[in-house]
Amino acid sequence: MDRGLWAIWYDLAEEYRAPYLDWFHQVHIPEKLSRPGYLWAAHYELIDAKHRTGSKGYLALFGGSTTHTFLKPSPRQLLTRQSADTKQFMAMRSESTACIFAEEIRVEGPAGVLRGSDLATGAAIQFGNYNAADAAVEDDLGAWYAQERLPLLATLSGCIGARKLLATVGEYKHAILHEFQSLELREQHFAPHETQAHDPATWMGRVRPRLTHAPRSPAVGQRIWPPVPT
Repeated sequence: MDRGLWAIWYDLAEEYRAPYLDWFHQVHIPEKLSRPGYLWAAHYELIDAKHRTGSKGYLALFGGSTTHTFLKPSPRQLLTRQSADTKQFMAMRSESTACIFAEEIRVEGPAGVLRGSDLATGAAIQFGNYNAADAAVEDDLGAWYAQERLPLLATLSGCIGARKLLATVGEYKHAILHEFQSLELREQHFAPHETQAHDPATWMGRVRPRLTHAPRSPAVGQRIWPPVPT
């Protein structure tokens, strides 16, 4: 089972897009998937979820047996072993950050039956990562996930599933990965619930203001590899 996850966020200038994506999808991902413990990969272009315009960067996800899949060797150790070609393409990235996460718990949504046999995450995602203000907020946050948010996602139309994650490596401790059949179904069925973040009378509205999100959080993306079937 894929209980470890390596997430890499970065920006890419338009002039580098075509050659970089060709290398990343045809060379780099297959190379990583050949290593012990690597189970799947998925690559997303991030969008402005409100206006659905323009690229907001990229998010690469790798699923592993455990977090130790990505620590034998670690990302820093891998840097010292890169080939000249890999260094050339990696230098095209800007504003890159990464985290290695352990899965705390997951739920399958009604669309979970559509997950492919390769285990890769869905056609559309929303990925949040953040820190809580203190232990009391973490208590309230955990209770909200266990009693309200994850049960909702388990019944939400268009939802493939959701995973609550904890960082083994990374500046932000908590993460939540939502998977959807499409951006349209996310907007139709999930986005309305997100408005509760601005209502202090709701549980989400009580917890959300006491979380400090990472710069790209929450990130909404469309999968560009593996290609989404049409």
